Amino acid sequence: MSNQISALKSQLRKEIVQKRDLLLKELIIENSNIIKKNLFSINEFKSAKNIMFYVSFRSEVFTHDMIRESLHQGKRVFVPITKLKEKKLVISEIKDFNKELELSTYGILEPKMIFQRISDVNILDVVIVPGVVFDLHGNRIGYGGGYYDNFLKNIPSKVLRIGLCFECQIVNNIPVDSYDEKVNILITENKIYRFNFH
Repeated sequence: MSNQISALKSQLRKEIVQKRDLLLKELIIENSNIIKKNLFSINEFKSAKNIMFYVSFRSEVFTHDMIRESLHQGKRVFVPITKLKEKKLVISEIKDFNKELELSTYGILEPKMIFQRISDVNILDVVIVPGVVFDLHGNRIGYGGGYYDNFLKNIPSKVLRIGLCFECQIVNNIPVDSYDEKVNILITENKIYRFNFH
């Protein structure tokens, strides 16, 4: 069963990445700005003090301006550092988006060594979760490394998980495995989806 699920996920991942990669740069920025507005409009985000953002790359929903704006608003912002050997993410607080990051694992921006401020995940109020595919039940497919599933498994249940994606990344149902982790809220350029699950 698991192999079948794995194959279905790979297929979906490939299809949706191709679809997302076809989006024009201008449209990515335009829709990301709408997603940013939607995110900043919800009460859970407004009241959050400690937020973990992913740092977008390639055709992902663009988070760089969201991070800058959050810092400007006085929120504490944390970004992931990929620990390849342990196959896990740790979080590091950033204070200056323009100065503190450099290209790292997988071509993603991560804090330079001198700016790493590794922090405890228990501090977080909200995690902004990337994904390649999401469905209408809060399930997600990432890039296949399992980094975010492992990370989300090990954070307190009070931490709100918010997924960001373009509407073209949503399907009705994703095949799921026992280790797959969901998001509580999914925000696109068209809508804010909320999911109830325990």
